[in-house]
Amino acid sequence: MQKFPPLSLYVHIPWCVQKCPYCDFNSHAQKGTIPEQEYVQHLIADLEADLEKYQASIQHRSLHSIFIGGGTPSLFSAESIKLLLVEIQRRIPFSENIEITMEANPGTVEAERFKGYVDAGVTRISMGIQSFNDDKLQRLGRIHNAAEAKSAVSLAKVSGLKSFNLDLMHGLPNQTLEEALDDLRQAIGLAPPHLSWYQLTIEPNTMFAYRPPTLPDDDELWDIFEQGHQLLTEAGYQQYETSAYAKPGFQCQHNLNYWRFGDYLAIGCGAHGKLTFPDGDILRFSKTKHPKGYLRGEYLYEEKNVEKNDRAFEFFMNRFRLLEAVPKQEFENYTGLSQSAVKNQIDFAIQQNYIVETPDFWQITEHGKLFLNELLELFLDE
Repeated sequence: MQKFPPLSLYVHIPWCVQKCPYCDFNSHAQKGTIPEQEYVQHLIADLEADLEKYQASIQHRSLHSIFIGGGTPSLFSAESIKLLLVEIQRRIPFSENIEITMEANPGTVEAERFKGYVDAGVTRISMGIQSFNDDKLQRLGRIHNAAEAKSAVSLAKVSGLKSFNLDLMHGLPNQTLEEALDDLRQAIGLAPPHLSWYQLTIEPNTMFAYRPPTLPDDDELWDIFEQGHQLLTEAGYQQYETSAYAKPGFQCQHNLNYWRFGDYLAIGCGAHGKLTFPDGDILRFSKTKHPKGYLRGEYLYEEKNVEKNDRAFEFFMNRFRLLEAVPKQEFENYTGLSQSAVKNQIDFAIQQNYIVETPDFWQITEHGKLFLNELLELFLDE
């Protein structure tokens, strides 16, 4: 029987003021008044349905972390967020040091609510800054400016939060190396405990996919990453995941649980979850994407068992995003597979210098990071 990994909860709030041209998340531009109270009641009903349906997996477990994402969750009032968290805790216990993250817009109105969110139980805010260049922010369709972003960070520092994150993009339309590094220097100057620094990619079914902007070429992108990584490292940030940097002790525990092949409940429009069961089954499930259907009480969209021959690939696809060593025992505990099931693939990966191993761990190499797709393909079931 598999051992259970930590259990988290993802909550999706789908509304935004407007849809950004690069965004492929399940988000919907606000039209009129958001049905805030009604949606919270549906989130609670959705959770209740899951707790009953998946009782065999969830009973006797407490929540390790909660992440409220979107969309723009900070369009909801602190009172609604408090009600949601109180009702969640009534139904499933919180671990002693639970991390509760909420995504927020750095615009003036939302930022002024930070103290209220802390009083509601939020311990960590993640702000979608993206850039400190007003022209670039306009090009990205963001509704805040650089001054508002810096003001929001000041408010976050005095709100009582245990931590906060800044989302920052590089490789923006017509962005020069110096512009990208200037964004990063300004972010570092604000001293956030955590920085998500990732490259803009053009996703299908977005405005940028229909009207592609001019982006930096591969050589320019490499220079941005190499020099940016050096800036972050010199400033005391440790890279622990492909696009995540943190001061020591401030890694995002919720995201770590994702990458460590942990379990997570999921409520809200289009939310995705994963649960392990006592009989060894692993289930992935997702919720109805559109608010109209969800608000009719049509919560569950799809369920799918993770077959044994897919588990090694799924485990390593997540695990090798992290720079930390992979405990061999966790592979066995969380997949229900023996190490012998992947011995041939592991041996070949070692020969190719994609990974190194010790008696207890596997560790991706610098070379392996550059050939991550090739490494992961070794574990695909033919």
